[in-house]
Amino acid sequence: MSDLLAAEEAVLAANERFYQAFESLDIKEMERVWRTDGQVQCVHPGWESLSGWPDVRDSWVRIFNHVSTMRFTPRILHVAVNGAVAWVVCVEEIETRRGDHEQLGQVLATNIFELYQGRWLVVHHHGSPIFRAGGEGEPEQA
Repeated sequence: MSDLLAAEEAVLAANERFYQAFESLDIKEMERVWRTDGQVQCVHPGWESLSGWPDVRDSWVRIFNHVSTMRFTPRILHVAVNGAVAWVVCVEEIETRRGDHEQLGQVLATNIFELYQGRWLVVHHHGSPIFRAGGEGEPEQA
């Protein structure tokens, strides 16, 4: 196996850990997959850009406190490794539940990782909602 292929597989495994942490709704699990000392950023769909671990962490806590379950099926569109930085572009198929209300959606996400002390850690997550045309050409969230 080439070094590049091995690195790509390691990044995809880190991406999977990120979504497992997301599904866990546990901030301690999320902290394990992020680089928490340095300049990290996060853009949730419909939110402003968040910079620095304290603000990013607080955003995860707010999300986790407002859903009872989340399930992700990421469809990988692209993975790239360039030295100690890598990125994954994917479509997140998301099932969420708040009480009795279930919601299905899709988000186009870019996850950027940095190789730090032998581990690929998230340094940036950006999610954008995917819209599809409604009945009269109006956008409708997927």
